[in-house]
Amino acid sequence: MRLTHLGHACLLIELDGARVLVDPGVFSHGFEELGGLDAVVLTHQHPDHVDVERLPALLEANDGARLLAEPETAAELKGAGIEAAALHAGDETEVGGVRLKALGGRHAVIHPDLPRIGNVGLLLGRSRAEGGTGALLHPGDAYDVVPADVDVLALPLWAPWAKSAETVDYLRAVRPAVAVPIHDGPLQPAARGMYVGHARTLGPEGSEVRPLDAGIATDPLG
Repeated sequence: MRLTHLGHACLLIELDGARVLVDPGVFSHGFEELGGLDAVVLTHQHPDHVDVERLPALLEANDGARLLAEPETAAELKGAGIEAAALHAGDETEVGGVRLKALGGRHAVIHPDLPRIGNVGLLLGRSRAEGGTGALLHPGDAYDVVPADVDVLALPLWAPWAKSAETVDYLRAVRPAVAVPIHDGPLQPAARGMYVGHARTLGPEGSEVRPLDAGIATDPLG
C-alpha cells in the first residue's frame, strides 16, 4: 500500500496495482496532474470533498477511470453535466481488481438545524487478517462506521462536526494498526500538531498515528 496525501481529505491510494483517488476537493492540490487512475471516489457532496470545477479535467485526463459517488452526490454531479455511478451504503464493487465496500450512509451532524446529507465511508482492499495486503478505511465525514480488521484508518482530524474527544473515541473504536490524519486543510501547522498530539497521546495502544508528508507517496505499513 502507498498513500499520497494531496491535502485535506484527498488521498491517492495505490494498492495491489490499483490507483484510486478519494475526495479531490477545493482544499486539495496536485490531484489535477494525476494519470493512470482506475477510479475517482467521492464520499459526499461538500466542496471540500469534490471540486466540481476541476473534476472534469481530471476525468478527461483519466478517461478509463470510473467515477463513483455517494448517491446524492451523483445526482448533484449529473445536474452539473458530470456522470457518476451511484455508490450506495452496503454496495461492494471492484476498482482495478481491488475490493471496495461502501459503508454508513449519512453525514455527521453539524447542527440540528441543518439537514443531514448522504455520506459513504470507503473500505478498500483486504486486511492482513484476511490474508490481504492491507485494508484502508476512509470514513468521509462521519465517525459511525467501525468495521473490523482495519489496517490503515484515514482519520478526520478536524471538522465543524467533530471535537477532539470524538476523534479520539473513533480512533479507539476502529483500533487500526496505523492512522493517517486527514481532513486538516484549514489548520495551521501548530494547531495540526496539537490535534495529532491528542490522537497520539490518547489513542489506543498498538495504533500508530503517522502524519503523511504532503504530496509524498508513503507506505503507511512499511
